[in-house]
Amino acid sequence: MKIVMVPSGFKECLDAEEVASAMERGARRFNRDVDVEVVPMIDGGEGFAKTIVRLKAGKTIYREVTGPIGEKISSHFGVFVENGKKTAVIEMAAVAGLKLVPRDRRDPLKTTTYGVGELILSALDLGIDQILIGCGDSGTSDGGAGLAQALGVQFLDKNQKPVEICGGVDLLQAKYIDTTRLDKRLSAVTIDVACNWENILCGDQGVARVFGPQKGASPEHVEQLSAALEHYASLIQKTMAFDVRSLPGSGASGGLGAGLITFVGATLHPRFDIIKDYINIEEKIALADIVFTAEGSLDFQTPNGKIPSEVARIAKKHNIPVIAITGTIGKGAELNYGAGIDAYFSIIPKPTSLENAIINAPKWIEYSTEAALRQVAIGLAIAKRKSSLKGVLHR
Repeated sequence: MKIVMVPSGFKECLDAEEVASAMERGARRFNRDVDVEVVPMIDGGEGFAKTIVRLKAGKTIYREVTGPIGEKISSHFGVFVENGKKTAVIEMAAVAGLKLVPRDRRDPLKTTTYGVGELILSALDLGIDQILIGCGDSGTSDGGAGLAQALGVQFLDKNQKPVEICGGVDLLQAKYIDTTRLDKRLSAVTIDVACNWENILCGDQGVARVFGPQKGASPEHVEQLSAALEHYASLIQKTMAFDVRSLPGSGASGGLGAGLITFVGATLHPRFDIIKDYINIEEKIALADIVFTAEGSLDFQTPNGKIPSEVARIAKKHNIPVIAITGTIGKGAELNYGAGIDAYFSIIPKPTSLENAIINAPKWIEYSTEAALRQVAIGLAIAKRKSSLKGVLHR
């Protein structure tokens, strides 16, 4: 039996490579000599830059930049050279991710993507030809306004005075957008963005309503943030003459997608479509007898472009069964059966605290993977026995 494991990371807990290692250990517990291939899958979130750089034999560059709550942090981006072109890989989670926002300070009305813009400037200083940006695991909802400010864009009030955008709610103060100081080097660089294609900026399915609560927004704050992003979209439409409200990917990473389209001329891509150009995933899946994937939380959002459903989509093209290992099973998890996942298992063996779950996650992933494989083995044994009995009856 050829097993291929294609997990994503567990947000704020383990990156994809750590999850992959735990799953492989579980497979080896089941059978030390099992034929298993592990392919850690990145979705643009945590671990994106370092994984791409490792695969491309590049290097990691460290810089001090502005973190999501406005304080200086150490962050990084990657650089590699291929086909004569120098590419920078920027991971927004490494500079403005939810993991970088202390739990007692989680307020998406006030967090910023300014540091993402600072990383882009650092990449431009290195003479980059193209930039690949991963959007995922964000702790911000400022529509990419912070990024824009770092790159030279000014937001002006009714008196044409600059407004400091420290978070999404500050967008309500802006009446005009001035792009005359935008860094001119951006026009000579190709910028591609791996993002969740289903996320849009505004409306009932807009980023404030869908993701604001998990970033710490109260119902009242969700309404404020939704109004601020709608106002922001109106300013962009007035200034740039196009409507970002419902563009695919515009709501990625708290609306960073909209900011990247508007101010740096980026092209947004469904994250799996562009990432698979860097990781030859389909060829590996096609050779499997069974595929395992993983995600921190499996729920109604998973079928909308998240790694387990994308892995399942490829596996189903080749008629290969898929099992998902997950931290928690959330609302609407059963929708994943229709997305091609044949079975899913939570790693949590008993009621526990979040802190304890984070500490024990590697061990529990290992045990859950082993248990799932043992259940597969039981099914194979039953099928083999029935086949043998059928042969005896025929004789």
